[in-house]
Amino acid sequence: MTLTLTIFALLLIIRIPIAIVLGISGVLLLFISDNTGMLINAPQRLFSSLESYSLLAIPLFMLAGEIMNAGGITSRLIIFSQKFVGHFRGGLAYVNIVANTFLASIIGSAAAQIAMMTKIMVPAMEKEGYKREFGAATTASAGMLGPIVPPSMLFIIYGATSGSSIGDMFLAGIIPGILISLAFIILVAYIGYKQNFPSKPKATWKERGKSFILIIPALLVPGILIWGIVTGVFTPTESAGIACIVALIISIFIYKDINLKKLPNIMVNTAISTAIVALLIAMANVFGWAMTFERIPQTIAEWMTTIASNPIAFLILVNILFLLLGMVIEGIALIIILTPIFVPILPTFDIDPIHFGVLICLNATIGILTPPVGSGLFLATSLGKVKIEAFVKAVWPFVLVAIVVLLLVTFIPQLTLWIPSFVE
Repeated sequence: MTLTLTIFALLLIIRIPIAIVLGISGVLLLFISDNTGMLINAPQRLFSSLESYSLLAIPLFMLAGEIMNAGGITSRLIIFSQKFVGHFRGGLAYVNIVANTFLASIIGSAAAQIAMMTKIMVPAMEKEGYKREFGAATTASAGMLGPIVPPSMLFIIYGATSGSSIGDMFLAGIIPGILISLAFIILVAYIGYKQNFPSKPKATWKERGKSFILIIPALLVPGILIWGIVTGVFTPTESAGIACIVALIISIFIYKDINLKKLPNIMVNTAISTAIVALLIAMANVFGWAMTFERIPQTIAEWMTTIASNPIAFLILVNILFLLLGMVIEGIALIIILTPIFVPILPTFDIDPIHFGVLICLNATIGILTPPVGSGLFLATSLGKVKIEAFVKAVWPFVLVAIVVLLLVTFIPQLTLWIPSFVE
């Protein structure tokens, strides 16, 4: 096992894609443990890991996000945010956070959101007098809302892996998502006061009203999704298909920014994004399968139960473990690998699996901004054309604030369980 982990770490250091690293490590572990006969079943494990009805929501939500992005929703959300918060000191930073909060309720993927918003917001913020690294840090941090505010790809994967209700996971993410957004706004207000950020003239209520009317159709998408899931009209997986239909109708017939010629490109982008996630899920499943056969998860679980005497101590240990591993392992892989390890332990400490799911997804999301392999970090620095050193210096206050919210969610389970309790 030590040799496998060493090779795992070396492959990550030389920047081999995490999906390939997981696959190589899983096969290598079978060889080292002299279980080569199990390799015959490896292709079947790759295929069976994707045979989940719940996972169908992933490509559908990705498709909905692509449609909404191509349909002009991003630009309209930014304009709407500018009209309401752009006049404050550091207004464009507020716009960045507010627009990302709205987008999070549509896209559900941090990587997609960071990539899309970095191209738009970083140049705009630099033009208004903000440092480029601060613009990249604000955009990447606000992109963390993608996997927390429903619908969330991480919530879908956790629900499919743990057997928890994806609908309850969606509802449980609402308050933590709002808390993160408010915490970032407070942080920007403090930084803006200290660094004397620029501001713009205040928009009239007439201008605000027009911008609000323009985004009402876009807000129908998350509104219909939450309504349908809560009322039981459709399942979370079916809601992804509904989101695609509603997004397509809005983009073609109301916004009129999409025509039939754009649809093939939208489908190709969705297929590529889905293939990346599917490969990661399949490879992580093989790695987790090999680890389980060697009783590595059981050993870790037994160790943690011996040193944790109560639920709070256990959750703190889980937070530390996920934060550390999140620095070197991509969030989706982290959820897939570790969820089967910890979920069976939860009844021992009387921990609700929904609360635990939001907790570890929040941990995994924070990991996208932490070096050395945070996906959000590299997206923001490459697309925003910012040096990693400057970005890390600018982003650490946001990471610290996110950890504070993480601790609140850890110590106050009702922040995640209150809303789902109303629909039980």
